[in-house]
Amino acid sequence: MKKGINFLDCLDVDLTLSILTLLDNPADVVRASVVSQSWHHFVVANRLSKQLCLRMFPHIADLQIVGPNNGTLSVDVETSNPMEWKILERDHKVYASLIQGLTKSKDNPKDCIACVIGASSTDRDPEESVVNTLFPIDRYMWGGSYWSSKGQSNPDVPETLIYKLIADVCVVTEIDIRPFEVYWEPGSPVYSAKSVRFRMGHLKSPRKNGIDFWHLPLQQSAEDKFIWSYTSPEFPMTQENHLQEFKLPEPVLCIGGCLQIELLGRAQREEIDGLFYICVCYVRVLGRPLSPAFELQGLKKSGDLQLKYNPEAFHSVLKSFSHEEETDIVEPEEGALRDHVRQLENLLQIQIIPNHPFVWNDDED
Repeated sequence: MKKGINFLDCLDVDLTLSILTLLDNPADVVRASVVSQSWHHFVVANRLSKQLCLRMFPHIADLQIVGPNNGTLSVDVETSNPMEWKILERDHKVYASLIQGLTKSKDNPKDCIACVIGASSTDRDPEESVVNTLFPIDRYMWGGSYWSSKGQSNPDVPETLIYKLIADVCVVTEIDIRPFEVYWEPGSPVYSAKSVRFRMGHLKSPRKNGIDFWHLPLQQSAEDKFIWSYTSPEFPMTQENHLQEFKLPEPVLCIGGCLQIELLGRAQREEIDGLFYICVCYVRVLGRPLSPAFELQGLKKSGDLQLKYNPEAFHSVLKSFSHEEETDIVEPEEGALRDHVRQLENLLQIQIIPNHPFVWNDDED
């Protein structure tokens, strides 16, 4: 049998690296690493899986990843030292797994919103609370179900809505928003924004930011309490009463589980007071949690993030992506619906029985 030619033996390192870094499919990098022992050594030593991961998802460049034994993945030079080579091997497996999780998350996405953190303003609280945006309806028995900003004379004043996702580590692929049609006003105007933009990140310091997740939503701006590691392009929004889909250019790894919707520009003026408002009746965030395969380790004093990789849980997470029955109906992730109902129950208690605390019974369905 004629022996094949190993082009790694024929080309210099720089040229070989230039060729292999052109690979843009995570599966190709994995396949290259198992061609032979020399290919495996080249892929691992030159961190091709890490390079591809950061090229595809540059917003995680400053993210520090911690391996299974709490060791930071960091080796600065090629080495034959067995311990340092072990770190390089682990680096390769972690970044290859992370790329796989990010790309596989496009399959059968789920609604990943857990609860509302707050809105930059609310016109009439609690009737027009941002909690209403958790449910795909535009009216209750007693009236409309929507969030409304305060009115502004300047149509360029933006508004923000902030949500907590179902896990601290989620992949987000799409955000959908339905503006509210005020059906009781003449002409049934739609109070949409002119465009939207999305940010994802984490709380600056969970213990010092003053946010209590059991007493939400906030009714004022909380911009100073977050660090946003990703900012999307700006998407135009139409002044129409339907669920508008905003697909992100690439899946985004949301580290910290916080998502902000920036509503830019106001399309509709209210006839009675002459002010511009933005009204939203439903928000949906599509994606997948990567927990427990990847979990937020915590915040260092420096502010750097650490992401812990749990290889034992990785295959079960991938299996959950592909083995669930595909459907056109996007259901909330497990646990999210209960959080939605918890906030709605609290809102209803405020509206119907003031000063009467609601107690959730975990034994009830």
